[in-house]
Amino acid sequence: ASTYIMMGEKCAVKHADEIIVLSKGVQDYFREKYGRETRFIPNGVNRPVIREANIIKYKFGLEKDDYILYLGRLVPEKGLRYLVEAFKNVNTNKKLVIAGGSSDTDEFANEIKEMAKDDDRIIFTGFVQGEELDELYSNSYVYTLPSDLEGMPLSLLEAMSYGNCCLVSDIDECASVVEDKALVFEKSNVEQLKERLQEACNKPEMVAGYKKAAADFICEKYSWDDVVEKTMELYRG
Repeated sequence: ASTYIMMGEKCAVKHADEIIVLSKGVQDYFREKYGRETRFIPNGVNRPVIREANIIKYKFGLEKDDYILYLGRLVPEKGLRYLVEAFKNVNTNKKLVIAGGSSDTDEFANEIKEMAKDDDRIIFTGFVQGEELDELYSNSYVYTLPSDLEGMPLSLLEAMSYGNCCLVSDIDECASVVEDKALVFEKSNVEQLKERLQEACNKPEMVAGYKKAAADFICEKYSWDDVVEKTMELYRG
């Protein structure tokens, strides 16, 4: 599979009229490895409708601000091992909601569920969409993305657009998105992740400050209108 991906990359470099990349890190990669210039046009986000906790209250017993949310594929590179290990040592009544389905096989998802089985605060929802997804974003206390590897995390943009306080790893693809508007921890550092989670649980006024700033910041920085205009300009050129 890796061989085919690399073949596709090399074909793009050689034959594509233009290459759109979603992060500055990938732009640097193409420039340094191939001497090829690319166009940076990130993902975009619209301001969403905020929903009350109805479906998620009925299905999972979740109330506004009583859970920390991870939303994404259940795969190793998303840092879920770190997250479960760290959360199990956090002193809080808040829940950890892990929302999303497995990818390719169920092996890793089963591993994470096994890690979490002795902590009844950890809830797995499976794949979510529609109003249920909106409600999870709308009512979480903190959204976390502890990834080792990302492209351009659309889920992070979405989480901030809903006015979430976010906690992310310090990889460039996350840190460059949130700037100083979110909590950041050192990638793969379980102890520091635990400390940041505990800090968030202990300081609701700090979390409220991040929540207040998130939506306006991200919707202006990554406006879909700007993304569409840049893409159309590139095609017209």
